[in-house]
Amino acid sequence: MDYIDMHAHMVSRTTDDYQRMAMAGCVAVTEPAFWPGFDRRSADGFEDYFEQLTDFEPRRAARHGIRHYTWLCLNPKEGEDRALAREVLRRIPAYLERPSVLGIGEIGLNRVTRNELATFKDHLDLAVAHDQLILIHTPHLEDKYKGTAVIIETLLADPRIQPGRVLIDHAEEHTIGMILDNGFWCGITLYPQTKASPERAADMIELHGPERVCVNSACDWGSSDPLAVPAFILEMRRRGHGDALIRQVVHGNPAAFLSQTPKFRLDGQ
Repeated sequence: MDYIDMHAHMVSRTTDDYQRMAMAGCVAVTEPAFWPGFDRRSADGFEDYFEQLTDFEPRRAARHGIRHYTWLCLNPKEGEDRALAREVLRRIPAYLERPSVLGIGEIGLNRVTRNELATFKDHLDLAVAHDQLILIHTPHLEDKYKGTAVIIETLLADPRIQPGRVLIDHAEEHTIGMILDNGFWCGITLYPQTKASPERAADMIELHGPERVCVNSACDWGSSDPLAVPAFILEMRRRGHGDALIRQVVHGNPAAFLSQTPKFRLDGQ
């Protein structure tokens, strides 16, 4: 079955992974800017990274018939450094017109500090000023509920933000309801140990329905699986769900959300 991986950090993966994903049905990936495993020491490091995301990765993916799109930001883990954040955000607009850039992301909160929240609001200003889609990271584990609640409260307090143009990612059983009930798109991440399994994702969709719900692998440099979305497809089939419902979650919903920007195209369109 064709599918779109809404969240994959392909700069951390090998070319063999692109090949395996293509053979499993992947037709497009979207890659949010993220934390490389260490704090970068200057805004110049981000510019090199943005070049990789917008030039090298689309060409590498295209060799295997996969469309590669990206989101730009200073990620939440580095949002504590306000001076660095201001300088990186000043440089981002120069990249927003590139054909594979879909919006601002993955922004959000990590430890839910005052500085992180200020950087999150600066990213929202940038997205609104340039009419960009928004992809949001929610905190891990013990900070998940509090961080998601603060993010949603911040978004709802800003009348410029349209919930239908925002996807809030890494939802779990205790946060998916608040995301969907407030009109946002929802991402469920299939990631070992710290996020959801294919079985838990299937449970959530059975409880909350498939509307405005997407799944993704978030594969990166950690222990993760670039074929997590096909594993979800198999789990849904094992439970007896039809291909129409499964395809809505892994292809139809991502395409509907991403098509709000005219830059998003699939082969044949």
